[in-house]
Amino acid sequence: MANVAFLGLGVMGYPMAGHLQTAGHSVTVYNRTTAKAEAWVAKHGGALGVTPAEAVKGADLVMACVGNDDDLRMVCTGADGAFAAMKPDAIFVDHTTVSAKVTEELGAVASQAGLSFVDAPISGGQAGAENAVLSIMCGGEQAAYDIALPVMEVYSKICRRIGEAGAGQRCKMANQIAIAGLVQGLSEALHFAEKSGLDGRAVVEVISQGAAGSWQMVNRHETMLDDHFDYGFAVDWMRKDLGICLDEAEENGASLPVTALVDQFYKDVQKMGGGRWDTSSLFKRLKALD
Repeated sequence: MANVAFLGLGVMGYPMAGHLQTAGHSVTVYNRTTAKAEAWVAKHGGALGVTPAEAVKGADLVMACVGNDDDLRMVCTGADGAFAAMKPDAIFVDHTTVSAKVTEELGAVASQAGLSFVDAPISGGQAGAENAVLSIMCGGEQAAYDIALPVMEVYSKICRRIGEAGAGQRCKMANQIAIAGLVQGLSEALHFAEKSGLDGRAVVEVISQGAAGSWQMVNRHETMLDDHFDYGFAVDWMRKDLGICLDEAEENGASLPVTALVDQFYKDVQKMGGGRWDTSSLFKRLKALD
């Protein structure tokens, strides 16, 4: 069992940290809103740090799951940041979806401080975090990954090192690119079925068993047809992620025409007031065009 600090208790981090404490690790949590950290400790036990620096003292591993590049920089190197307070040879594991640039930047800072840094973005949504079945894609040194792996396995169904620093984030970009196209395709299929006078549920029952089947189809078609969009990953966060993908593609020369188009469709959803709706709300955008 390890001494673990967990920084960030959002919809993903809160249950992830809980799984670690339940598994027998000694967990100290930090959250920008202290009341949420206090609620976590009241529910799970463990300890609370009022700053990242306080939370990471004595930790073997520090896991982070915050919002974006700036949030990650803040908890790592800002005032009362984690890096300055971590013990030598400790490992920082970042579960945030951020740019590969900030990963490589912070990885270099960590190395200079005698620390290890593993970029380990996650996929599976809130349900995946709550049920401990996340997919984790990692970048960084093999030795650091090997040490962190048993801890990450507590809340994952698959955890794999893809390559050196930044490889995990680039793999997550590929994940978001694939999801964007899938959700738009599913939305169009359901919209087409409805406009054709077909029962959308009956259509999905059949086509989900063939080549068209996907996780999105199985898990989101009913809520989409019921006009419920408060499940899973928010549009605001998806646009943040797709922006990272498009910026990276600008640098590496990848062509992402569908991703760029779907990003604009999500912009339309935001204009509809749906920034906090889940990503399947692309279907609602199509219905609004009727």
